[in-house]
Amino acid sequence: MTKLCIFDLDGTVLDTVHTIAYYGNYALSKHGIEPIEDKEYNYFAGNGAVNLIKRALKFRNCLTDEIFEKVFADYNTAYNTDTSYLTAPFDGIRETLDSIKAQDIKMAILSNKPHFATCGVINALFGENYFDCVCGQRENVPIKPDPTAVLAILQELHVKPEECLYIGDTGTDMKTGKNAGLYTVGVTWGFRGEDELLQNGADRTIHKPCQLLDCIDAKKG
Repeated sequence: MTKLCIFDLDGTVLDTVHTIAYYGNYALSKHGIEPIEDKEYNYFAGNGAVNLIKRALKFRNCLTDEIFEKVFADYNTAYNTDTSYLTAPFDGIRETLDSIKAQDIKMAILSNKPHFATCGVINALFGENYFDCVCGQRENVPIKPDPTAVLAILQELHVKPEECLYIGDTGTDMKTGKNAGLYTVGVTWGFRGEDELLQNGADRTIHKPCQLLDCIDAKKG
């Protein structure tokens, strides 16, 4: 029986690619680097801000330690001034989340976005305490796909792995769920496609948020 749903944030609950691209291109442009189309950021995101900026710099063939430090600092400073700029929940997400809450199923957010930014955007768009637990990237906690943070959420909310669904939009998310022993649901409206999700362990893929309710019902059986 499902007692908890753990959600990735960017590309799963929130449409953030334009936000990430805006701040990424702002930081690149400050150092004379040509901006990159928003669609390319779908493949830069998913493994934290460090990897995001490194991938953008590699894309422009200008990655060095020196330029990375400067661009990364500018990206973080700009992003943290307004974490919800150009960001919105995907169509149908809020209604689906409300339906899950109505079933007394707990909900958590786990993101490789810095913890400050994760909490900031969730509080801005959903309000405080809408989710039972919100976790972003924190010092001394490995980022996904390491399962450490997932296991900590399970412990905090007193839920067993077999009672939990893990929902995400990238191969990293699928690996995270599998590494923690969870049933994984891959969503195709985010950063990556269905092939990547299946290749990395998705037990099921869905194409609309409302289909998540079917996954929950199936787990009840």
